[in-house]
Amino acid sequence: MPTRRTIVRGAGAGLLLGPLASPPLRAATEPLRLSMGSPMPQGHPATTCLAAALDAIRAESDGRIDITLYPDSQLGSELSMQSQLRSGAIAFSLTSASSLQTLAPIAGIPGVAYAFSGYVPLWDALDRGPLSERIRDALKGFGLRAFRIVDNGFRDVITSVRPIATPADLRGLKIRVPPSPLLTSLFRALGASPTTINLAETYTALQTRVADGMENSLPQIEATRVYEVQTYLSRTGHSWDGLWILAHGRTWDALPADARALIGRHFDDAVERQRQAFVQMNTQSEARLRAKGLVVNAPDQAPFRAALAASGYYTEWKGRFGPQVWNALEHHTGPLGA
Repeated sequence: MPTRRTIVRGAGAGLLLGPLASPPLRAATEPLRLSMGSPMPQGHPATTCLAAALDAIRAESDGRIDITLYPDSQLGSELSMQSQLRSGAIAFSLTSASSLQTLAPIAGIPGVAYAFSGYVPLWDALDRGPLSERIRDALKGFGLRAFRIVDNGFRDVITSVRPIATPADLRGLKIRVPPSPLLTSLFRALGASPTTINLAETYTALQTRVADGMENSLPQIEATRVYEVQTYLSRTGHSWDGLWILAHGRTWDALPADARALIGRHFDDAVERQRQAFVQMNTQSEARLRAKGLVVNAPDQAPFRAALAASGYYTEWKGRFGPQVWNALEHHTGPLGA
């Protein structure tokens, strides 16, 4: 079985087959063998829809574009894959907005607590307009080309110790979060003890009580099977997260124009399918999780928003993002922290 090191070495070697100039794809004598890393599990719609897109790219190009997807953190943690992508060791990655905040702070802004009321203002903010442009420009400054963002849902809390009905229930809770300053700040403001754990290692951490719970979307909770070692699911809906499809900028620019057009078209199609599949999966997930024995509750969100406002959470993040960026966010969300 290949190790992570040999996979990454192979991923990097694959880039060497790409052209240094940009002749038409049909003129290439060797296939373009590229690699894509992802933290998402095999059963997540992001994985299945991207895998289908890569199959379509391979078929439509008669095998001349061969992009291999490595899901489920096979290439390492999200922060490790960010480093690999920026160095060009891999050509593409699927990277969460929450973890990208450690690289480009503005990338995390869609995850501001209780910012978006639903998908209409969310997609309006991230598919077009000044907020989307600011995020893409920030990522471009780190040598990354951003495509569209796939859905990873509004996030809830699953625990082994107690349901979360009020902000007080979070006090002292050891909760797994991704490497996101926004999510870490959110839970600290509510009195919890957030800890960063690689997604692939979260099941064991919950099983051994290294953490009391985690927060994530329902499809992600299903895909990671953490319901097997947890008891309570609280539909807090405290934050939204998605995953940007990213390319190493210089590798992308060196591809033939027709290859870029083909890949971009299928990535766009994959995002549309993924968003639809995710909504459907999310709608069905609660019933399936109830059937697996989880105790489900839906707390009132107003006390959580009020507690965050009182803690200075919104004031802090408005200051950290800056008034222009915050105004671009509030254009889609309305006033936050009032």
